[in-house]
Amino acid sequence: MREAEVVSYLSDNPQACVNCHNMIPVYNSWNHSSHREWASCNDCHVPHNNILNSYYFKAKDGLYHASVFTTRTEPDVIFMRPASEAVVQNNCIRCHVDQVTEAKYDGWIETHQANRTDRTCWECHKEVPHGRIHGMSSIKYNIAPLPTDQEKAVIPAWLEKEMESKTTKP
Repeated sequence: MREAEVVSYLSDNPQACVNCHNMIPVYNSWNHSSHREWASCNDCHVPHNNILNSYYFKAKDGLYHASVFTTRTEPDVIFMRPASEAVVQNNCIRCHVDQVTEAKYDGWIETHQANRTDRTCWECHKEVPHGRIHGMSSIKYNIAPLPTDQEKAVIPAWLEKEMESKTTKP
């Protein structure tokens, strides 16, 4: 249980999402996006209609992810399932309701004409916030962030010893 960091998924800490190595590039792209300042993973990927539904969705999605990663059947490219697509779309609209509904934006951008909810936001905004971003290739080796002082990394003893020997060698 400690190695899976199960309790961390109850929080809103985005670092909980990098407990799984597949999520490291996704975390890093979000961490270097403008959404980082305003939205955590849960703000986009969990429903906000009521607290019970939020935790139910997190549990259901988490059990799915845990089973896929435990059985090593995860895909190379992760796509949202239909239930997740609906949640993300609703959250895009929840945060950007002015841009989606207000008439003052009609004609502002050619593609943002009336009835902007007939399609998903990411049909056009494909790289927000997890796509290619300027400077993404400069994120050294695209590795996960180190845990804060309050958190303890789960590092096998043999690896910790190897890391210490590399830092003490001249």
